Amino acid sequence: MNSNNPFFKTKSFKENSEVTHDAVVIDYNQTMTVSGTMNKSFLMLILLVASAAITWIMTFNGQNPIVFSIGGAIVGLVLVLIATFKPHLSGYLAPGYAIFEGLFIGGISAIFEAMHPGIVIQAVSCTFVTFMVCFGLYKYEIVQVTERFKSVVLAATLAIATYYLISWLLSMFTSFQPVHYGNSWMSIGISVFVIVIAALNLFLDFDQIEKGAQQKMPKYMEWYGAMGLMITLVWLYIEFLRLLSKISSRD
Repeated sequence: MNSNNPFFKTKSFKENSEVTHDAVVIDYNQTMTVSGTMNKSFLMLILLVASAAITWIMTFNGQNPIVFSIGGAIVGLVLVLIATFKPHLSGYLAPGYAIFEGLFIGGISAIFEAMHPGIVIQAVSCTFVTFMVCFGLYKYEIVQVTERFKSVVLAATLAIATYYLISWLLSMFTSFQPVHYGNSWMSIGISVFVIVIAALNLFLDFDQIEKGAQQKMPKYMEWYGAMGLMITLVWLYIEFLRLLSKISSRD
């Protein structure tokens, strides 16, 4: 039951999976389902896109969206941290995350679009196709989520997170130029690798959601699962933006 999505790697899924119900009839409508989680994920996507339109429009109207974008990113992170420890509040936190994260996505998308016209629709298309391919491979069991699979993806994800953190700190306080900056072939290769790992996270997220439904976790875990899936999709989209911008800048 361990997912490499940091959001899923909490006690919430584990603790809820250990709950037993002796001599209690559990109503299907009161437990987590895969369809319910996917429906909530779709609702979160709608909220995110609607919110993103705000900072997108601001940018192309000549207004600076930086305050809303950075504020949205910070609040979104705070909501994720709260949900990690208070999953029963996910019904309120997950929609809030979608709205505030949308402000960030809209702002950063507008900036990339201004530099490389047409890049946003490309990144959205790549993210959607990647999601559908991964979902199909998982659904038809072409890709099996084994313990070894989880361990490899987890190790790679932690390595990426550590590298990004160290690179950011060094670039902030020294003249160090991280290798993934710029548009060199090495930088492009790193972006491709990160996208592959982000895509592999989707398999673990699908597996986590399915197992949560099988173990009849509480209904609010649908929002929790949807929130975790949305985090992975946002990461994947941003990485596609970065990769496409590097490729475009070489033209």
